[in-house]
Amino acid sequence: MAQIIRRGAARRTELLDGLVDLFLAQGFADLSLDDLAAHLQCSKSTLYGVAPSKEQLVTTVVREFFRRSTAQVDDRLATQTDPLLRIRTYLDAIAEALAPASPAFYADVDAFAPARETYRRNTAIAARRVQDLVAAAAGPDGAIDARFVGTVAATVMSSIQSGAMAESTSLDDAAAYRLLADLVTAGAAGAHRSP
Repeated sequence: MAQIIRRGAARRTELLDGLVDLFLAQGFADLSLDDLAAHLQCSKSTLYGVAPSKEQLVTTVVREFFRRSTAQVDDRLATQTDPLLRIRTYLDAIAEALAPASPAFYADVDAFAPARETYRRNTAIAARRVQDLVAAAAGPDGAIDARFVGTVAATVMSSIQSGAMAESTSLDDAAAYRLLADLVTAGAAGAHRSP
C-alpha cells in the first residue's frame, strides 16, 4: 500500500512538473484538457487526479510554480549573509525564478482571476520581505529609511505584477526585478557611504 501511495505521489509530481513547464512556455488559456493530456502523454482522467476541473488544475499549477519559485528564492537567500547583498540576492533570485515564464503565461495569469490573485499574494509577501531585508541592512544607525525604500520596492513590485511596468517600459518581469535590485542596492549602498 505504501508503495502505491509513493508511486501516486511521484506521478502527481511528474505531472505537475510537466504542467508547470508547459504553462511557462505556452500559457494555459488556449490549452484544453485534451491538449494537456496529449502534451503529457496521459489521459484526461489522470489529469483529473491532480484537480477536478481545468480551472482548478490551472490554479494548482500556478500555485505550484510560485511555491517552487519561493523555495528557489529562499535557497538562494540562505547562501548570503551580508545585509546589503541579501537584498540584491533576493531580488535577483526572484528575477531568475520568473525568467522561464513566457509573455503568454503572464497574459494568461493576468486574465484568470485565481491565478492573478496567487501572483498578487506572492508579490505582496515578497514586498514585505524586501522591506524586512532593507530594515536589516539599515542597521541600528538607520542609514536607510527602510519603510520608504521598502514601500518604493513594493510599489514597483506591484507594478511589475499587474503588468503596468511591462506596458510602460516593455520590460519583462524578470528584467524589471533585476533593475529593481540594481536600484535598491545602489540606494542602500549609497546611504551607507553618505556622511
